[in-house]
Amino acid sequence: MCCSTALRKATRRVTQLYDEALAPVGLRSTQYSILMELSRRASEAPSLQVLADALVMDRSALGHTLRPLERDGLLALQPGESDRRQRQVVLTRKGQALVARAQPLWQRAQDRFCEAFGEAEAALLRVTLLDIAADERLSLRAS
Repeated sequence: MCCSTALRKATRRVTQLYDEALAPVGLRSTQYSILMELSRRASEAPSLQVLADALVMDRSALGHTLRPLERDGLLALQPGESDRRQRQVVLTRKGQALVARAQPLWQRAQDRFCEAFGEAEAALLRVTLLDIAADERLSLRAS
């Protein structure tokens, strides 16, 4: 089995865990990740491209994922400060409140994963996966 298939299978299993935990607040793990990234960047409003890069997502896929969050008033797309054609993504107060409600649910899923696989193993896995995500040698742009 190739690394991609193994990683996709593991990703689906872990996504199910987090999606189930976040269901009471109506979020999927992908949506929560976006809202948390915006929450961490509260002092700035990242452009769509900056946010896509931070999440290691294609910009068009990010735009598709943002639509329901924007529709529900959890985030807003605003014209860029220096370039009005550019769009910046801002977490709204409603989005901030939902992140606050979702965070303990996310933490329970995180704790469950760590209990199942061990704290040290989970920490090592996060480091390894973040190393892979940041490795530009694997980017299509690097070829």
